[in-house]
Amino acid sequence: MTSLSKPNLLADLLQSVFGFARFRANQEAVCAAAVAGRDLLLVMPTGAGKSLCYQLPAIARGGTALVISPLIALMEDQAAKLSALGLRVARIHSGLERMVARQACVDYLQGELQFLFIAPERLRVPGFPEMLAKRKLALVAIDEAHCISQWGHDFRPDYRMLGQYLPGLRGEGAPAPVLAMTATATPSVQADIVAQLGMSEPSLFIHGFRRDNLGIEVVELPVPERGGAIARLLAGPERRPAIVYATSRKQAERLAEELSQGRSAGGSAAWTARRIPAAAYHAGLDAETREQVQRAFQAGELDVVVATIAFGMGIDKADIRTVIHAGLPATLEGYYQEIGRAGRDGAMSRTFLMHSYADQRTHDFFLNRDYPPVEQLMEVFRVLGEEPQPVEELRAASRLAEEEFDKALEKLEIHGGARMDFGGNVTVGGTGWKKTYRVQAQYRAEQFAKVLRYTEQDECRMSALVRHFGDVEDAQRACGVCDVCDPAGAVLRQFRHANAFELDIARRIVEELRGVDSRATGTLQRNLDLVGRIGRDEYDALLGAMVHARLIEMEEAEWEKDGQVIKFRKVRLTEAGRELRNWSGMELLIGDGIVRDFAGSSSSAARTRKAKPAARNGAPAGIAGKAAAAEPVRLSAEGEALVERIREWRAGEAKRLKIPAYMVLHDRALAALAQARPANPRELLEIDGIGPGKVERFGEEILRLCAGK
Repeated sequence: MTSLSKPNLLADLLQSVFGFARFRANQEAVCAAAVAGRDLLLVMPTGAGKSLCYQLPAIARGGTALVISPLIALMEDQAAKLSALGLRVARIHSGLERMVARQACVDYLQGELQFLFIAPERLRVPGFPEMLAKRKLALVAIDEAHCISQWGHDFRPDYRMLGQYLPGLRGEGAPAPVLAMTATATPSVQADIVAQLGMSEPSLFIHGFRRDNLGIEVVELPVPERGGAIARLLAGPERRPAIVYATSRKQAERLAEELSQGRSAGGSAAWTARRIPAAAYHAGLDAETREQVQRAFQAGELDVVVATIAFGMGIDKADIRTVIHAGLPATLEGYYQEIGRAGRDGAMSRTFLMHSYADQRTHDFFLNRDYPPVEQLMEVFRVLGEEPQPVEELRAASRLAEEEFDKALEKLEIHGGARMDFGGNVTVGGTGWKKTYRVQAQYRAEQFAKVLRYTEQDECRMSALVRHFGDVEDAQRACGVCDVCDPAGAVLRQFRHANAFELDIARRIVEELRGVDSRATGTLQRNLDLVGRIGRDEYDALLGAMVHARLIEMEEAEWEKDGQVIKFRKVRLTEAGRELRNWSGMELLIGDGIVRDFAGSSSSAARTRKAKPAARNGAPAGIAGKAAAAEPVRLSAEGEALVERIREWRAGEAKRLKIPAYMVLHDRALAALAQARPANPRELLEIDGIGPGKVERFGEEILRLCAGK
């Protein structure tokens, strides 16, 4: 083995092998612990340099490092990079010819390898763990370690069984250290990883979940309107490369086709946009097609990949500018990992989460499919015996459809009710599987409930994610760039100014909260006699606007009634809310669909709400829409001159972009600009007809004109 006592050994290897002059944040301490032989769990954000934390210690310790990885793409990517550095690397997985795998075993036994990558299922091959145990390993690295935990978002049975093989792999005497690494692990998942791997007094390196260069937007948008919004979002080259996550294979293929054709699939002219090089990626495609898509995306030949969750692990593309979720993810852990693939180069990037009630129905369908009734598992358990039986015979003996049988058998194996060898033969397992199966099914349902609450929360998007992963202290700091922290900077989500009726309700809410610590939101609505005068959605939107303005804060709470846990939200005044006495000039921004630039002409999501008929006391029965058009404005000679300058600039932009002039700025916006003379983006947003999209695209030039430059 390499001498571990040499001063500056790690820094020297970092420079000589990897070409890096210095460590990135937190890497050196992790590497030092691994070189010293400590077991460790490393939780570090995507793009922060986790891979180096096992690669450098492996070289420093000498010998062969065994790297267990869940995806072929992940293995191939890392193996190729290490080989390019001149290191001796081999990998064994199902995508390779048998002769290649055999040669890898020979090279390993002869001590010629520095890194051997394997898929976890290889450990079930008779004799394979024993072959590995013939040599002392430098270390055992387990990538994507959250797959070990049944509480993780991507649980895999073969990963769960790693713990039973590790004692033999680590060897006698001073055992080889085990390094478990992941970007996404809640405190419960972290504890489960350590327990399942049987780690000995592990060092825990849990490092920042915060990503300061990601601006997150969450937008309610009907499913039929998402394709057009995505196409228009990605029309600008500055928002590409991009990954779009779809909820199904069918949706992935349809969206990829729509982006490539520049119009909605099926020949409809419902929307049109610029053609964008895009391709679908999902587990239903053959391995060769998936590899071609991934390679084209890496090489910049594809601007967009529309994928299911099967895409992303092992993708080392630093310049992804946009990640879009075309539907709700199943877990916050999975969502965090997927948005983390944007902006790995440190440049500002944006993520968009689209959702509607239809996503809940879709999730319920998948949950029922993936967690079938206990009775179906019992039907499979009934036909199992002590003697190994082929899966095909068992399937024929059961009374279940093929898909039902396969899913039930999968769950039985996960929870110990069935045991399957590498040849696909099954024997009966233990009888305690029912309890853990029911617990996990309930846990999965609760995970999606957390995703729903995330879309409804009115706190900083990044802070909410950081808190979910257990870093309560860091969660106190707002990101400043999401749609909650900076509504004026939102690209897709549209906001409007609260009207007089809404401001009056906000004032009454503040007064109601002055004498109490907190109120349940429902109680507050009833106390103010708002039921029937303002809809629940509009009421929640107003509370959200007050959170944005830092007047109030809300938190999740629960209470128990008749053995049932009931969740609700509490609201309390902030210091700024308590000090507020003068409401003149107070502005509240309320979410109001999506920016028109990204919506189709018939889109209900971007259509301005019309004012509802007046109710008692002259107040509208619901929240009114944007104010009616103002009376014509009389401008000074200087103002008229500014209008002409803006009009001339508008004509040039329209010609450059090959669009009608009104799509740059409507005529009524010209006079409003000349009268208001906005000096910054926030003041620009106050002009009727100018939303975040126009500010992003034209704001700098408009402000320059208004300043007389």
